[in-house]
Amino acid sequence: MVTRAGIVVTGTEVLTGRVPDRNGPWLAEELRRLGVDVGHVVVVGDRPDDLRATLAFLGGLGTDLVITTGGLGPTADDLTAQVVAAHQGRSSAVDAGLEQRVAAVVERLMARRGWRSDPEATAAGVRKQATVPEGATVLEPVGTAPGLVVPPADGRTGPPVVVLPGPPGELRGMWPDAVAAAPVRAVLAGAGELRQETLRLWGTLEAQLAGTLREIEPELAGLEITTCLREGELEIVTRFAPDAQPAYDRLATVIGQRYADTLFSTGPALDELVVSALADRGLTIATGESCTGGLLAARLTERAGSSAYVLGGVTAYADSAKEQVLGVPAAVLAEHGAVSPEVARALAEGARDRFGAAIGVGITGIAGPGGGTAAKPVGTVHVCVVAPDGADQRALALFGSRSAVRERSVTMALHLLRQLLLGGPPA
Repeated sequence: MVTRAGIVVTGTEVLTGRVPDRNGPWLAEELRRLGVDVGHVVVVGDRPDDLRATLAFLGGLGTDLVITTGGLGPTADDLTAQVVAAHQGRSSAVDAGLEQRVAAVVERLMARRGWRSDPEATAAGVRKQATVPEGATVLEPVGTAPGLVVPPADGRTGPPVVVLPGPPGELRGMWPDAVAAAPVRAVLAGAGELRQETLRLWGTLEAQLAGTLREIEPELAGLEITTCLREGELEIVTRFAPDAQPAYDRLATVIGQRYADTLFSTGPALDELVVSALADRGLTIATGESCTGGLLAARLTERAGSSAYVLGGVTAYADSAKEQVLGVPAAVLAEHGAVSPEVARALAEGARDRFGAAIGVGITGIAGPGGGTAAKPVGTVHVCVVAPDGADQRALALFGSRSAVRERSVTMALHLLRQLLLGGPPA
């Protein structure tokens, strides 16, 4: 029997999209590593009734574990601990020792930042955060808010509820203690292994893959297969118990045979493939970007230690910057225009030369929504990669919003790098 969990992300700022949910997906993957399948990730606003209804909904599904995030601050709208205590049938009281520890944390934080606050208001907020349901396990605060593991009261049924803070850094820092708490260990004791594998195709249509999956469906028992098409990449994620490994091996074999010309990864994402290849081969890279405004450099430097292979990047938006900073000849700009294969190559060569890198990448285009012409409509982008052994470039005609054009342009640049460094399907 599969061990299942539900995640409740609280906060009106998340519900309305002002703040993206970084906790739900992270927790889902951490739970998957522990053999726990997440059935629901529910986002609710700072409304007690909605949180109560969600806790009841998840409990009614036979969920083995519920995790909430957010709503543990000192303000009036932070009511998660109070609502969870009532849901689990437990009364709450101030934990004097915890109150002292939280007060010390708040005092250090205010002193470090030079903040001033009304002492009575601060003390009231600290007492609120130190109010603990009877019988709950306290998770020591990473920031100012402690977490909780709240089992149902005697005579009640239902899953234990792990109450975690909303800030991702605090939540992740508290996670090991949450996993080690006795009620959670009891749930995890019944969990088995839940494997997950990923195959990545570049340039294959979902409809084509769907036909293949239908054809071999009788051989795929025990596999949960999901597909997602993003920026030209078709991602196939498969989850399964260990006894379904032969079925997954069959799936991987069929995909490898039928899509050998588009399969570029059996696991790592595109960015990881590229930066790992740069690091492993001791190659350096520099970028010259116009329409993408530094997005390529940002993705190349996302991984810690990227200074070993990324020497630098220039966002040369104006023609004068292209000329003066990256050495694009004025005559090339005058003859071909800023959005042209000639300028993309000049940007790549200029970045490579200015930084002394082994590889240079240039991107120039019209991201929109304005600025296009009949000859060069919005979405026209030129990408070029220059390496010691030669150059490769692409002319793109992209559709969608400004952000979509920019992101797809960077993805194409990374695929050109992937092909240059590792081979595989053409970009």
